[in-house]
This record gives sequence, structure tokens and C-alpha cells, in this order.
Amino acid sequence: MIRQTVISVTNLVKKFGSFVANDNLSFEVYEGEIFGFLGANGAGKTTALRILSGLSEPTSGKVTVAGFDAKKEPERIKRNIGYMCQKFSLYEDLTVRENITLYGGIYGMTKKLILERMANLLSRLSFEEFGDRQISSLPLGLKQKLAFSIAIFHEPRIVFLDEPTGGVDPITRRQFWEMIYETADRGITVFVTTHYMDEAEYCDRISIMNEGRIVALDTPEALKKKYNAGSVEEVFIRIARPKMTEKSML
Repeated sequence: MIRQTVISVTNLVKKFGSFVANDNLSFEVYEGEIFGFLGANGAGKTTALRILSGLSEPTSGKVTVAGFDAKKEPERIKRNIGYMCQKFSLYEDLTVRENITLYGGIYGMTKKLILERMANLLSRLSFEEFGDRQISSLPLGLKQKLAFSIAIFHEPRIVFLDEPTGGVDPITRRQFWEMIYETADRGITVFVTTHYMDEAEYCDRISIMNEGRIVALDTPEALKKKYNAGSVEEVFIRIARPKMTEKSML
């Protein structure tokens, strides 16, 4: 079955002065796919993610997200995606219900639809008892689950997750990935950055960035076979270590 392309990137370049953060990136992401975007700190992941989510403008190249041009139509992109950032994105001094209502309004949803989906969301997460509690009083794992659920509350075509499981325990991480699977099964594309290499094994395909470039892109199994590695972490080390070794010798 041919899946629809929901993200198309061709020769993307992003510069900050003379510094090249994204160097000629080209790739596609498909509907309902879990796409992993990997790389060490400073590799250019977050810069690319900000462009794809309409928060930053590319220096050059062609980028379309959900059918909209990243350079010409960033506001239309924002209305058709969900986004969960690296740092916690909900309002700590508001209750769970108040946060859901606020974001539903931002997404342009009607009050009736917000109330209907809120009841379903609280039930699905077993959050009924937490509905009137302030976000600040919740454990980190529950906050992360809620933030993800609110990011897809308006049923976007794509959700961008920037290192969403940082700081949570392994059990919560696994539960979070179960939510990601369920989301992809509903046809929503999940674009996720992570520094946990074991999480990359859960993705349909992964790209690995190094020094602003995509140096590998395929399924986890195909990359492990290509690099004769037992894990994605081994693949990453084999790709990145030569560059790191060269730098250490300078």
C-alpha cells in the first residue's frame, strides 16, 4: 500500500550567520509513520524540528508539512500539527481541565467538541480524579502523558515530539510509547527526536544526523544489517565515532 507523504524536505539549509545548522537535508515522512530523528546534541535536530513545525524559516530549500510550504505558510502548518517540546509545555498554575480547555480553544475547537473530547481523554488516561488538580501537583510521568494527549487533542495530521521522555522512569517511557503506537494506528504521523537509542528501535524508520547532515536513513533493522550492528546504538557509534575521533586529534 502506498502511503501519502505528509512531510517533504528537499535540500533544506538553515544558517545562523556563517554557521550551518542544517546542511542540505532531504527526506520524506509518510502518513501514520513513526519517524525517529536522532543525533547528538548540536547535530541540528531541534533546528530542523522548529522549521518543520512552522517556528523558524529555512534559509533555502523546499519544505512542505501537511501540504503547506514552511516558508510561505507557517501559520497553516501550526494549525495542522501537534507539538510537544523538550521542556514541559502546559501551564503549571492551571488545572488539568483548564489546560485542556485552553489548548482546545487555541486549536479553534468549539466548546461542545472540547467538552466531548475532554471527557473521553480523562477516561482514557484514567485521569478523572485529577481533572481539577493543578498541573504542578502531578508527577512528571502523568504530566508528560497529558502533554502528549493535549498535543493531539485536535486530531492533527502530524505530531512533533522533541525528546518527550527525558527524565521519566523506564516504565513510564514504555507506557508513553504505547500511546505513540496508538496514535500512529489512528493515522497520525509521529515525528520524534530522542537521545535514547533503545527508543529508536520502536520507530518505523530513523534518520541519524551528524554535524548538520543526515548521514543515515532507513528502518532500524536495515541500518543494523548495513553496519553489522546489534543495536541502533551501535550503528550510531559507528557513524559518529570517526568524526569524534578526528576532532579529538585536531
